[in-house]
Amino acid sequence: MKILVTGTAGFIGFRLALALVEKGFEVVGLDNINDYYDVQVKYGRLRESGFQEPYDYGRLYHSDKYPGLSFIRQNLEDREGMQRLFQEQGFSRACNLAAQAGVRYSLTNPYAYVDSNLVGYINLLECCRHNQVEHLVFASSSSVYGLNETQPFSVHANVDHPISLYAASKKSNELMSHTYAHLYGLPCTGLRFFTVYGPWGRPDMALFLFTRAMLEDRPIDVFNHGRMQRDFTYIDDIVEGVIRVLDNPPAGNPHWDPKNPDPASSSAPYRLYNIGNNNPVQLMDFIQALEKALGKKAQKNLLPLQPGDVPSTYADVDDLVRDLDYKPETSVEEGIERFVKWYRDFFQA
Repeated sequence: MKILVTGTAGFIGFRLALALVEKGFEVVGLDNINDYYDVQVKYGRLRESGFQEPYDYGRLYHSDKYPGLSFIRQNLEDREGMQRLFQEQGFSRACNLAAQAGVRYSLTNPYAYVDSNLVGYINLLECCRHNQVEHLVFASSSSVYGLNETQPFSVHANVDHPISLYAASKKSNELMSHTYAHLYGLPCTGLRFFTVYGPWGRPDMALFLFTRAMLEDRPIDVFNHGRMQRDFTYIDDIVEGVIRVLDNPPAGNPHWDPKNPDPASSSAPYRLYNIGNNNPVQLMDFIQALEKALGKKAQKNLLPLQPGDVPSTYADVDDLVRDLDYKPETSVEEGIERFVKWYRDFFQA
């Protein structure tokens, strides 16, 4: 079985591709290696995967560390390039983790989200449709819950009030996927990720920013005056959940009622899941765990809530537990300790 994983220079895509190869699957990774954040981290992930720069656009490279793993530098919005890749490779399944990420960045760079998350995603759907892909798993986000304050967030709840363009683009991916599941029978599963963290994590995320600032004796920016909580989910727990989902294409829900429609399923082969720790952590407790791992106190710059941010996220993962026996096991203290060890090694800090 050959699987396409997009976003393999990114945090989750990198770890997922390696986990799939280690389980014996053949994997082709795709990424455009954009400069939204420090590309040296992206190059580091690719080197860890057995690839060496430079990466010529549109050329397929084979890992020198992992037999069965390949990589291509390409944009999702490159329609002809995507069609050619699917025709040449014959993918059985696809997992889309490539996207323009970030809530705050979407306030100032909206077109980046349209190009990657909308134009790029329709290209991917069309390629899956025309090349008999058995299952498309795609990354959504906890950001889609927007103004919804009923917690824990449930996939069965309405999410029609996003508060950032990033969230709106992810909600759009869910709608687009359902359309293709309905019209063409393409099995699609969306995963709403909740604050993923761990070694090789994104430099724009709080854990990375806090660690760097604290090691450089700079204050950390703590929004909403610290009155924040997040369902921090360790990367290994996320990858395990994604693999379980990939292995289980959805069927239509025979009990789905069009007069009382459930947003999480459909009469079409379509499904949505939250994937998180189901255990929200107060931001101040998170910072305290980081202080312990680093052996130093943080200087805190307390700030108001930023536009596009929500004060709390908390995932109801009952459906994923019930359907696929999903059980996150990594504590925040253990996860932060592992991240700090990786950070010190990678940056020699």
